[in-house]
Amino acid sequence: MTLPELLRRSAAAHPEKASLIAGSRVLTYRALREEALRLAAVLRGLGLRHGERVVMMLPNAPEFVVAYFAIQEAGGTVVPVNTLFKPDEVRHLLQDSGAPLAVTLRTFYPTVREAAGGLAERPRILVLDGEEGALSALDLTLAEGMRQAQHTPAEAPAVEVAACLYTSGTTGRPKGALLTHANILANIASFGQVIRCVPEDVFCCVLPMFHSFAATVMTLFPISVGATVVVEPRFAPESLLRTLSERRCTFFAGVPAMYALLASLPEVRADLSALRLCVSGGAPLPVEVLHRFEGRYGIPIYEGYGPTECSPALTVNPPSGKRKVGSVGLPLPGVEIRVVDEGGRPVGTGEVGEVTAKGPNVMLGYLNRPAETAAVLRDGWFYTGDLGRLDEEGYLTIVDRKKDMLIVGGLNVYPREVEAVLEAHPAVAEAAVIGVPDPVKGEEPLAFVALRAGQAASGQDLLRSLRARLAAFKVPKRIIFLEALPRNATGKVLKHVLKSQAG
Repeated sequence: MTLPELLRRSAAAHPEKASLIAGSRVLTYRALREEALRLAAVLRGLGLRHGERVVMMLPNAPEFVVAYFAIQEAGGTVVPVNTLFKPDEVRHLLQDSGAPLAVTLRTFYPTVREAAGGLAERPRILVLDGEEGALSALDLTLAEGMRQAQHTPAEAPAVEVAACLYTSGTTGRPKGALLTHANILANIASFGQVIRCVPEDVFCCVLPMFHSFAATVMTLFPISVGATVVVEPRFAPESLLRTLSERRCTFFAGVPAMYALLASLPEVRADLSALRLCVSGGAPLPVEVLHRFEGRYGIPIYEGYGPTECSPALTVNPPSGKRKVGSVGLPLPGVEIRVVDEGGRPVGTGEVGEVTAKGPNVMLGYLNRPAETAAVLRDGWFYTGDLGRLDEEGYLTIVDRKKDMLIVGGLNVYPREVEAVLEAHPAVAEAAVIGVPDPVKGEEPLAFVALRAGQAASGQDLLRSLRARLAAFKVPKRIIFLEALPRNATGKVLKHVLKSQAG
C-alpha cells in the first residue's frame, strides 16, 4: 500500500466526515481526496516524472496535507521545507534535492523565488493561492496549472520513496533522509498498536507539519483511521488552550518547550475534559516539566523518542501499560533497540552506550551522501548518535547526544544530566550545557539558563545547587543568563548558536 491509498481508503469509509479543520475551514475526507487528485493532475501536467522530488514550503494549513498526498499521487517525492528558512537555506534544499518543482503560498513565494533564482537549473514554482500576473514569468498559479493539465492521465503509480525529510541541521547542513511508503506506513501501524486511535478522536496539530513528528503522528496516523485533525497555524499557548477546549480535542502532541510554557501560564479558563492523553517527543522532557504540567491540568504525558531517519517513532511509554517517568518507553512493535559500545557490541543492562535501531521504519539512506549513509546504517542497524541505557524491563532512557558528551579531565560528562539538575531549580525555566576548551582538563562545562517569569536567581545560587547534587567535575565553570534559549522550529536547542555566544 502507498500513502495515497491510505487516504483513498479513509475517504471511502468516511466521505463526509471532517478530515481537517483550520479555523473556519472544514475539509471532509471526500474533499481532501478530490483536492489531492486535482493537484496531482496539475503536477503531472507540469511534467513531473516518477521519482522526481517536489519541494513544499507550506505552513500548518490544509494546503500542506493536500500537496503532500498530491505529490505522491503524481509519482513524486515530498520534500517539506521549514517555513522559517531564509533564501540561502531553501536554496541548499532545492539544489541538494534537485527538485524541478516547488509548491508554496503567496506568503513564502518571495523566499522561494529568491532561493531558486540563484540556481543554475531553476525549478518552476507553483503558488497555490497565487494571483495571475503577480508572479515571475517562469512561475504559475494553480489556475494556470489546471489549464495546462486538462489532458493528463487520471492515474499514476507512486514511487517507492515517499518523502525526503531534511534533518534539523542543529550541528551542520541538513541531510535528506529517504523514507519509503513502506517505512512510514509501518511506523503508523506500529504506533497505532500502542497509542489506540478511533474515528471519533480529534487531534490538535500545532507541531510544524514539515517535521516528521507532526507528519506521522499528528497527520498521517489520524488520517489512517478516519479521525479529525484540527490544524493550528502556530504555537500560542492561550489560543491553543481555547482550541483544545472548543474543538473538544482528545489527543495532543508537543515538544517539551510547549509543555513548559503551558505549565507556566497564568490562570486560563479552558475545559480540557475531552483531552485523554498527550505525547511528548522531539527532545528530552524534563521530569519537572512533566510534573508541573500534569499537576496543573491532570492530563498524563507519554514520552516517546525517535529520529527523522526512523519515520520517526521508535519508542513510547504505553498508555495501557507501565509508564516510567524519565524514560522514553518501550520499543514499538516490530522495532528492535540495542545500546552498544564504540565497537558496536551490546552493553550491559543499565550501562550507557549509543542507541541503535532496526525495523521496517528505518530509512533507505541519505540523499546524495553514500559515506554518511554507510556511517549510520551498519549491518541492518541505524546508529542514532544518541546515548542511552536500557533497564531490565526494556525501557529506554536517553542520556544525551553522543556529539554533546563532554570529556572533562578524562571523565565523561553528559550535559543532559547537568541540565536536569538546573531545570529542577524553582527559578529556572530552561537550561543548556555545552563544552568549552580548557587548557588543563581539555573541556569544561558551560551553562546557559533562562529564568521563569517573575523569578530571580544568581549564578552563584545555581552553582551552589549544582555542587550539592553533582560531582565537582560536572559543575559548569560559569552560568550565562539568556531571555530564552535559541531553538529550531521543532524545539531542539541550537547548541552551535550557544557555542558562538560562549565568548
